[in-house]
Amino acid sequence: MNKQGNRRTAWSQNIDCILMLLNWLMSVRAWWLRSKYEKQGFWSFKLTCRLCLLAWVFCCSAFVHAQKPTSDETGASAEQSKLPAKVAPIKFAEGGKFKMLYDARQRPQAVLLAGKVFVVFNGDARSTSNEKGRAFPMLTAYDVRTREFTAPVRLAVDSSSDHHDSPIIWADRADHLHVLYGCHRTPGVHLISQSPVQASTEQIVWKRASQIAPKLSYPCVFRMANGKDLVYFRTDGHTSSWTYRVSTDNGRTWGGPSADVTDLDSGGRLDWSSYQTKIPSADRRFLHVAYTDYDDNKHDADPQRFYNPKYDALVSNEWKYNLSYLKIDSESGVVFNSEDARLRTPLNIESSKKLCEIWDTQWRGSGVPPVLALNEQGEPAFLHVLSGDSLDEHCYYYVRKVNGSWRKTAITKSSHQWNSGHLACDRSGVLHAYVVVGQEYLEGGYMDRHGGGRIEEWTSADGGETWGMRRRFSPSGARYEDWRFNNVQPVVNADGTLVHGMFIFYGWKHETKPNASAFLVDEAARTGS
Repeated sequence: MNKQGNRRTAWSQNIDCILMLLNWLMSVRAWWLRSKYEKQGFWSFKLTCRLCLLAWVFCCSAFVHAQKPTSDETGASAEQSKLPAKVAPIKFAEGGKFKMLYDARQRPQAVLLAGKVFVVFNGDARSTSNEKGRAFPMLTAYDVRTREFTAPVRLAVDSSSDHHDSPIIWADRADHLHVLYGCHRTPGVHLISQSPVQASTEQIVWKRASQIAPKLSYPCVFRMANGKDLVYFRTDGHTSSWTYRVSTDNGRTWGGPSADVTDLDSGGRLDWSSYQTKIPSADRRFLHVAYTDYDDNKHDADPQRFYNPKYDALVSNEWKYNLSYLKIDSESGVVFNSEDARLRTPLNIESSKKLCEIWDTQWRGSGVPPVLALNEQGEPAFLHVLSGDSLDEHCYYYVRKVNGSWRKTAITKSSHQWNSGHLACDRSGVLHAYVVVGQEYLEGGYMDRHGGGRIEEWTSADGGETWGMRRRFSPSGARYEDWRFNNVQPVVNADGTLVHGMFIFYGWKHETKPNASAFLVDEAARTGS
């Protein structure tokens, strides 16, 4: 039922109660007038006025109650409905396809500039016979003061069925907005706002900006120290290298290192691939990089190469293994491992395993690579989903370095290897893990192929040693029964730092139809951001 229908129903129910109350009040009045005060007209008049006033107050209260949105209308969960209404997830777009908002490999998709949050996503989708759907890169803006969104607008003339084409957005030091979309083994389309964005800006005029690289996949943009903007990306297909480009003139020109960072299938080990996620250090000098590895099995493909000895089964390239770490000095271009040893690049699978691997997962697999955060000490930490005793069982782990060794602590179970959450450490040192969970392994149509479930917030106040569930984070109630949600990601400030208490994610109900919805949670005022 829609919002208006819910309110009409609530009001009609209150009308019935009002009529019953008035009938009872008139009965009381009749009895009173037959009492010993029947002849005292003054008291009869006074009583009537009091009864009418009581009925009027009740009517007003019922009307106000009927106008209030219910938790089902706002999308608030049972836990959230106990909090101020402003913390309920706000739906800001519909008609999304698979990965309407992207997972941890491709960021950011929301930036706060001049009092508005600018969000990009895949939207205005239409169905296709292969269930992928076709969508456009879209833009909308959220006014932090009024808590209202503008109508979404298309950023391109043509739609795409490739979910990798999803847009990202960032702001440069001159307050111009940049958008990059259409990146999957292609240069993509790089747009820049014609003028700096100000609080008074009502409409953004875009123009084409410079090409960043001949081919990009999974671009992520970071504002680094000393006037640098850094784009980290994969250079081609699955087995290609990962590298970065740097701009010191607000994105007009781009340059890169002499050698790529990783190229796992070089050195004679064909088809070795990785998925990577990144986060800058607190001083913005270093870029922390985490990655998984896998055999893509493309050259001389042999199904036996997908044999997983832990599960005694042939799997697929959807499963990625182990966890490795490196960091890049954006000043010198030097790459280091977790022991601060200088590395020769590009790393291949042999040097990567020997020098950068921090967790041999013993054939337990993931899909999405881990989410990174800086802990209370400013060191990198990871939220990683990994299979368990079977390929249908998964668990989230908190991974961090303690006294020189990497410690892993289980947080809670998950329902898919592609459930992409978020990890953050607040100003008081409390860790917050936003995880995607479910009762059973999710299998279904194309929309379900990379997981989904309900989103929960888990916290730890002892450095990640123990965890407890704080609340359900995603919408619930009758409207969202049987919905799945995924790909929690933060909103960033113009300088690239996180906006504490502000997040976006998307959800869907139909496993084959591209009609997902996107949501924003704004708790920034409550967290002091």
